[in-house]
Amino acid sequence: MSFDLPPQFDPALPTYWCIFERQHLLLLDRQLPSQQAADWSLSQRLFLGVHSGRNVFLAELVGDLPAMGEWVPLRAALLSLPPEHISLVARAAQVRQFQRTHRFCGRCAFPLSQRAHDHGKCCDSCGQLYYPKLSPAMMVVIYRGRELLLARSPHFAPGVYSALAGFVETGETLEQCVHREVAEEVGIKVNNLRYICSQSWPFPHSLMLGFTAEYESGEICLQPDEIEDAAWFDIDAMPLIPTPISIAYRLLNHTRDWLSGRV
Repeated sequence: MSFDLPPQFDPALPTYWCIFERQHLLLLDRQLPSQQAADWSLSQRLFLGVHSGRNVFLAELVGDLPAMGEWVPLRAALLSLPPEHISLVARAAQVRQFQRTHRFCGRCAFPLSQRAHDHGKCCDSCGQLYYPKLSPAMMVVIYRGRELLLARSPHFAPGVYSALAGFVETGETLEQCVHREVAEEVGIKVNNLRYICSQSWPFPHSLMLGFTAEYESGEICLQPDEIEDAAWFDIDAMPLIPTPISIAYRLLNHTRDWLSGRV
């Protein structure tokens, strides 16, 4: 479900609140707070848009934690919330990051003002405009017949393998990024790139774009400090993969089903 971005909230609609403290999200009985949060002591209130027929607000809590409330690390909160809430929490986390890191103008150091009709900020001294940062990153599943090339980073949970991924460099196209990252991380060449899906990911402000690519040539050669292991896996004998909230889960399952003729 996508966001609608009207300039003002609709008082007739119910509400969700994304309330943060450091890198934690406030959940109320394991859910996002709704109408009752409007009466709490909150600061930095900001309307984010309408999602699934509800106004969505960003805020910081001032004072004591409400009854039945708990601070949950952002990643753990995304795992526990319904899938349709992931995009709204991701948006809230990224706008909050922008609000916290863009308080003064980078050109003249004058305090920035919030724009009334969007989430940008402007400098009333020099006129410079700022908008929330977005960092595009590619993820690619490489196939060779019925096999998928999967890899694991040293920071992955034990036994978990995933697709290759990396941030797009300045001046680089997505296709160039795929070829470069694959060559850097596992030392092979690919072709037949095909775009599959995308996902907003708030760690810290990524836009993940998922591709498949066909193996062309080369032997696996791991990039030091980036890739702990990489191997070819038959689609009927895949290892542990990332959780269902991640684009990797969707991309890997789509590719497996496509290669098996199910899609």
